[in-house]
Amino acid sequence: MENLPASRRDFLKSAALAAASAVMPGSRLSGAGETAKQPNLLLIMTDQQFGDTMSCVIGSEYLHTPNMDSLAATGMRYTRAYTANPLCIPARASMFTGRYPHETGIQTNTNEKIDPARYPCMGRIFQAAGYETGFFGKWHLPFAESRADEHGFGAYAGKPGVYSGEPVAEFIRKKRERPFLAVASFLNPHNICEWARGEELPGGPIGDPPSPDRCPPLMPNAVPPHDETDIMAHMRRAYQAHRLFPVGAFTDGKWRQLIWAYYRLVEKVDQQVGTVLQALRESGQEKDTVVVFLSDHGECHGAHRWNQKTVFYDESARVPLIVSRRGTIPTGICDSLVHTGVDLIPTLCDLAGVQTPKQLPGRSFQTQAAGHKA
Repeated sequence: MENLPASRRDFLKSAALAAASAVMPGSRLSGAGETAKQPNLLLIMTDQQFGDTMSCVIGSEYLHTPNMDSLAATGMRYTRAYTANPLCIPARASMFTGRYPHETGIQTNTNEKIDPARYPCMGRIFQAAGYETGFFGKWHLPFAESRADEHGFGAYAGKPGVYSGEPVAEFIRKKRERPFLAVASFLNPHNICEWARGEELPGGPIGDPPSPDRCPPLMPNAVPPHDETDIMAHMRRAYQAHRLFPVGAFTDGKWRQLIWAYYRLVEKVDQQVGTVLQALRESGQEKDTVVVFLSDHGECHGAHRWNQKTVFYDESARVPLIVSRRGTIPTGICDSLVHTGVDLIPTLCDLAGVQTPKQLPGRSFQTQAAGHKA
């Protein structure tokens, strides 16, 4: 080890310390010196889903998400969960390191990598604590996908898991002696970006929209605010000039059709969520598994005459968040403020009985998830 670079020595040393300080693999303290089996951790993540776009929130007249609804019916749903940055890579970098974007330096969609010794990835933390780890679907993390020694996810399936729940379902069904951490990272409803530009949808067609009068109504805040910031107005002009976002010319009817399309894409990813949850039930591990459902960031889908994300409007920054473990976590709705970037890893550690790395600035929302006030 003496011949290794300093950063590599520090990385290996920190991993060893994490392993030594964690609860013994496969068990956790359960009061009065008792031990209980550590739960599996299943993180289901969609891409670009606004926090309210579930039928358990807005009703089923225009949107039907039975699988997301089933998680809400068996767990705690958070109404004020916000992303660290409404953009893919900065949001995911924060979620999987537990650090703010200004700490990691990842604040745009970039190919830049970060130091795994300075910013240990979620996979490394739980791998060191004895968990079998797997990541399936969209990556967009500031770690090299091929370097499992750096990010800690022993099993990986990229594109096959983007539009299919089968790779993670297969991982869940596998017989094992240790608990698992599985990340199911689905791409939709991100395909609304292509739909708005009139492009072919990478995840397959959703059909032609009906006439506007048969589509969902406009968002209540469809008109841009009178006191809109200068930078927001500048972004509108720049995007329209380069035709990156042709929604500037959308009529009210076209906006209603975009909302219809967005809901269809949410329903498509809900089916993938169902595939994963079915595998969990059929494997007999439902009661032994904590399921956390969330999205990396939101989508404006017509609010303020805007689609996509990148701005800190509520629709692009607030995300769905549900924590469920059948028979263990009470059902309910919690309005405590949650930062899904820095608070996610401390919460997973807390739920699993794993020591949270001391350098992380976030805090666990396990107390709220258990039905208690913060």
